[in-house]
Amino acid sequence: MNRILVTGATGNVGRHLVTTLAEGGVPVRALVRDPGRAGPLPEGVEVATGDLTVPGTVAPALADVETVFLLWPGFEAGAAQPVIDLIAEHARRVVYLSAHVPDSDEPVTFHQEIERSIRHSGLNWTFLRPGGFAANTLGWAEQIKQGVVRWPYGQAARALIHEKDIADVAVHVLTSAGHGGAAYQLSGPERLTQAEQVAVIGEAVGRAVRWEEQSPREAREQLLAAWGDAAFVDTALAAWGAFVDAPEEVTDTVEKLLGRPALTFRAWARDHAADFR
Repeated sequence: MNRILVTGATGNVGRHLVTTLAEGGVPVRALVRDPGRAGPLPEGVEVATGDLTVPGTVAPALADVETVFLLWPGFEAGAAQPVIDLIAEHARRVVYLSAHVPDSDEPVTFHQEIERSIRHSGLNWTFLRPGGFAANTLGWAEQIKQGVVRWPYGQAARALIHEKDIADVAVHVLTSAGHGGAAYQLSGPERLTQAEQVAVIGEAVGRAVRWEEQSPREAREQLLAAWGDAAFVDTALAAWGAFVDAPEEVTDTVEKLLGRPALTFRAWARDHAADFR
């Protein structure tokens, strides 16, 4: 049977993915950097130690693997090339968790560079391109607890996707035929502005939460202190600002692939209410 290696196995998407694969009886191997800190994984999941940024540690995990679910842990596309080469030596197929990039004249993103490398690798490939992750709103958790979220671009509208939907689409693609050469754009089922997202989270936790508009200049200073990468901060702020006038696209890809509607942001907020209390 097709053995699947899952990278990013302890993250928001990866943990759902390995659990669902294991429950379905699919042979799955989880790549983790530190098994002692990985937390419990489902019975039947084989754990392999390796670090994608140190390619030599990944090769043993690829033994007897036919398919790889690849999530690249960084923003340097060039560093992914040795890993892609290793996957091509051992496996037949790769499903890459990429990202949706709106058509623009902006420079090529690292996701697009990695996609290009995979296309030229000789592997059978499928790209999953989600838009905004609902889980990114966990960054507001401390402010939610205080009852006020100060953030820029409250009217930026996005169709945030539940990590369970990404994982379920990945399971479907990994365990069924006909997805070679496909690039699936994924989103949640509805657009909500950032201010509306905060209100929905407040409803889920039973607490009124107010949005307070922050200037992009002030936000930039705070994000620079937290992230340290000016280019990344500026790119993030520009993207959020763009969603004010050009809201994120809603797609029906999740429903078409899974035969059920995509999960709403309200459902995500209920699932994660404890994280905001």
